[in-house]
Amino acid sequence: MNLANNQSSELPSPDRQNAKDSAMSTQTNDFLENSETKPNQERKLPIPPPSHPRQYRAIGLIQAQYQLTADQLTQGKLTTTDGTDIEAVLLGRVISLVKNHLDLDKNHLWVVYPRTKPKTDHLHVQIVGVWEPETLSQTNNTTEQSTEPVEDGYFSIRGEVIYYSQEKEVVVVKIKQFPRKEGEKPKFFKLQLKGTLPDKPLHHFWDLKVRLVKETLTIEEGTDLGALPVKKRPGGFKRGRGRPGGSKKPYTKSRKPTPRNKKTLPPIKKSIKKPSTS
Repeated sequence: MNLANNQSSELPSPDRQNAKDSAMSTQTNDFLENSETKPNQERKLPIPPPSHPRQYRAIGLIQAQYQLTADQLTQGKLTTTDGTDIEAVLLGRVISLVKNHLDLDKNHLWVVYPRTKPKTDHLHVQIVGVWEPETLSQTNNTTEQSTEPVEDGYFSIRGEVIYYSQEKEVVVVKIKQFPRKEGEKPKFFKLQLKGTLPDKPLHHFWDLKVRLVKETLTIEEGTDLGALPVKKRPGGFKRGRGRPGGSKKPYTKSRKPTPRNKKTLPPIKKSIKKPSTS
């Protein structure tokens, strides 16, 4: 695995811009991708280059056949070329595309957003587009180029590494979702990957090139884009250091408080007379 440690300074988050989609290479204007194109220019790339050095995203390509698993068209599964079934849902404008233009008896190169189920850690995907460049107009020339390969099983994962186990080869990446509306707070989700990283990868922003093996997202290459600022805990103190202005020892019921500003009086001795014997 080729892992580069390229450090960069902290940069502000980019503004979300909408991209124009072509008829048979469509993706929803999702807030994860945060991509941008030039005016009057159709996007001819399934995975565009990052619009910002620290752009969060999780996007990939799967060559598979979409099959319904429920009465609704939006719920189904992708059966890959090696026979692996991956749970899938259709999002946005791709629903009408599947309904009116695609032959579901054939394989297609789907553009998907990967997700990890919290309880089972299984992979499932959200289908946001299909990539078939042979149907695109050849008269539209574009200068947009991408370093991302257009091939089955490739995923681009960019975000903060919040968990790493070298022994288990488990990496968990935290990915920010930019809000759809102004005033909304950004949301986050966690994506589990398989692989190893260099020492001390936690709380750094990573650009990861990932490969889908069966139903496991496996890291092939990664670039460390530097540490992210650590948020301070409210109250201005660290856990385990006691309360501000108080004692370092925790109060327990067995510990009796000592009275203050009170004089300690000596114990009163009582004389006990012994009964006289006659």
